[in-house]
Amino acid sequence: MEVLHNLINVISGFLYQPYIVPLFLFATGIWFTVRTKCIQFRLFKEACSAISEKPEQKDGISSFGALMVSTASRVGTGNIIGVSTAICLGGPGAIFWMWITALLGGASAFVEATLAQIYKKNDKDGTFKGGPAFYMEQALGQRWLGVIFSVIIILIYALGYNLLASYNLQSTFEVFSFYSNATPYVIGAILMVLFGIIVIGGAKRLVKVTEYLVPLMGLIYVLVSIIVLVINIKAIPAMFGMIFRSAFDFKSIFGGFSGSCIMWGIKRGLYSNEAGMGSAPNAAAKADISHPAKQGLVQMLSVFIDTLLICTASAFMYLISGVEPSAEMAGAAYVQASMKAALGGFGPVFLSIAMSLFAFTTLIGNYSYCEGCLEFILKRDAKKWELVTFRIVATIIVFVGAIASAGLVWDLADMLQGLAVVINVPVIVIIGGTAIKCLNDYTKQKKEGKKPVFKASDIGLDDTKLECWK
Repeated sequence: MEVLHNLINVISGFLYQPYIVPLFLFATGIWFTVRTKCIQFRLFKEACSAISEKPEQKDGISSFGALMVSTASRVGTGNIIGVSTAICLGGPGAIFWMWITALLGGASAFVEATLAQIYKKNDKDGTFKGGPAFYMEQALGQRWLGVIFSVIIILIYALGYNLLASYNLQSTFEVFSFYSNATPYVIGAILMVLFGIIVIGGAKRLVKVTEYLVPLMGLIYVLVSIIVLVINIKAIPAMFGMIFRSAFDFKSIFGGFSGSCIMWGIKRGLYSNEAGMGSAPNAAAKADISHPAKQGLVQMLSVFIDTLLICTASAFMYLISGVEPSAEMAGAAYVQASMKAALGGFGPVFLSIAMSLFAFTTLIGNYSYCEGCLEFILKRDAKKWELVTFRIVATIIVFVGAIASAGLVWDLADMLQGLAVVINVPVIVIIGGTAIKCLNDYTKQKKEGKKPVFKASDIGLDDTKLECWK
């Protein structure tokens, strides 16, 4: 296991060189921000109104439903424990760089989600399926690349992120007196059973569960953070000063870039909002809407909900508590200490409840990406025994995560998400012009007072090669 962990660290260390994953994310975010004419700000109001888009068919998945599936994956334990590791290992300035990755990543998220909608296909249950693997095959003509990407997505979500979500949840219970060596096994078993029940229900049940749980848990979490800020209102200026001093301490940053606030802001920002990774487009493709750009705008919002709202709420609660972050406290320890300082005895209890909801929706949101990728690899619908086997393995992984080691699960997740970025980002840069044409078609129809309806031929695509948008 130590040999495997060392190999993961070597690959991860290479990927997070300043000129690879960080450059890919920042350069692409800037590029698409310019090409979409600052869509994150220009069409923010439009994105908010697009959430209410009703499905075109009675049994179709709504724009909001697809948003909640992707948000379930994005808004999870990374918003709580991930923010803690970013602050403890990179300093308070990591939060600023998480904000930057989200603001720039919003444009990238729009492009990849819009492409997923354009190149989506009909699914066997009457809904749709799609994602980066599909646009790699259809737009680039490179099915082999789509297969490799599908394998990586399955490894990220069924393995890496779900191991991490399960581990992060059980680690928050360490402060309680009942915690013992058996506790991770108990929590892992409970999670495994609940996860298995939901997964067997299929995609539509996944959507229904996330539509209710995600908004509820997010709202409660933000409200509690506001209460904490109000209680400690006099400390807010000092908190912002701490964030910005650390964010622009360039002597410290360039003295050790791999451990700097910029790098940790990028790593945890990417883990949190996933913009540019090519994961959320798998959910975006499922939406039954009249124009691909609508779902692109909605998915752009998910990045902001995740990082600018939920992650910021976490960071503010930790930093305003007065608890000094340190490398030794990275993870649940710093979170628990901060919450106790901010909310007294209620803090650790609230955190455990919040983490239980966050972890559960993260697990099912993550898994929702995997079956479509499996069928893409097989080039056919998965047989019943294949799906059952796949679901059983995914369920066992949830249990294993609860008893795994922290270093291994975090490093594995970092490595896998870095691999996804270096494959997906060049692809969306190459074919992103199609998404820009789609956006222009959308805004043109809006200016004409029409309800935007998309036809592939209107932007020069050969609709005989697409299953949808004839």
